[in-house]
Amino acid sequence: MPSGPSTIGDFSVLPVSVPPLPSFPKNAVHYLYVRRNAPKIPTATDARSLFLTNVPVDSTEAHLRALFTSLVGAGRFESAAFEDERKDAHSQSQSPIDAAQPAHAARLLQAHGKKRKREDEEAERAREEAAARLPSTWTRPLRKSGGTAVVLLADEKSVEQVLKAIGKANKTKKYPIWGGDSLPQGKVPPLGSVWLKAHNRLSYPDKQALQASVDAFSALFARREQEAAEIAKRLRNEPDEDGFVTVTRGGRAAPASRNEAEEAKRKMLEKQDKKKEELTNFYRFQLRERKKEEQAELLKRFDDDRKKLEAMLVKRGKFVPEA
Repeated sequence: MPSGPSTIGDFSVLPVSVPPLPSFPKNAVHYLYVRRNAPKIPTATDARSLFLTNVPVDSTEAHLRALFTSLVGAGRFESAAFEDERKDAHSQSQSPIDAAQPAHAARLLQAHGKKRKREDEEAERAREEAAARLPSTWTRPLRKSGGTAVVLLADEKSVEQVLKAIGKANKTKKYPIWGGDSLPQGKVPPLGSVWLKAHNRLSYPDKQALQASVDAFSALFARREQEAAEIAKRLRNEPDEDGFVTVTRGGRAAPASRNEAEEAKRKMLEKQDKKKEELTNFYRFQLRERKKEEQAELLKRFDDDRKKLEAMLVKRGKFVPEA
């Protein structure tokens, strides 16, 4: 086994032995770099997390679980979050329901749509998203070369044990095996020709399943478009501050254009903000009483400052400047 530094900066070097494969019938060593997790925005689990970089491209949570189990035993590893998965979660914050609608409809629904609070509505939303999602064509993702991952352990003591185990592995040259005996058989889909054949098969999904996904997405798009048109219609029919209703091109019952809908939404939001401000001082006597209280507070503070100044003058005595 080749030897090298056990630490590089804040990182501990963890050599991992890669067993020979039919495609490459030789032993190889892959180097993982591990340190305590210290993100720019701290979280509650940072103390029991480890940051890994240069993770192998075929990494899965099962692989990392087996790796840490070989280092410190079972029961220490909780979960792993890979770099590409974290980015995908951030970019997919817009659900298929949000994507199945025009931009102006999305803004209108976000500003005026009813909030879903009931559990059955949340379940219905999840079912709609699943129905509108196209079938996956890969059985197993490949990571970006040199990618990163964050491993969550059971407690802070587990972090210390892992770092000590890495140092011990560098001294004894007994490196953990990637995908060793502790990796459950059949839990991780294989790579190579089997993986590519499965991808080729999944690239041609069942026509009925594909048609069902397309129909569900189209239905979501049409429904959101209709909801946006109804909201725009309601906004146009609501009177302004003076009680007048603005009649747009095509009459109040005609569908609104994008500019008209956005303008109506802006006026509606301004009116709502003004109503909230008016409700703060709904009765005039409340406003008068509040002003009186503010004046009394100012007079009290002024009187307190005057008394403090007089006390200071008495304490110092009369000041006679020198000639």
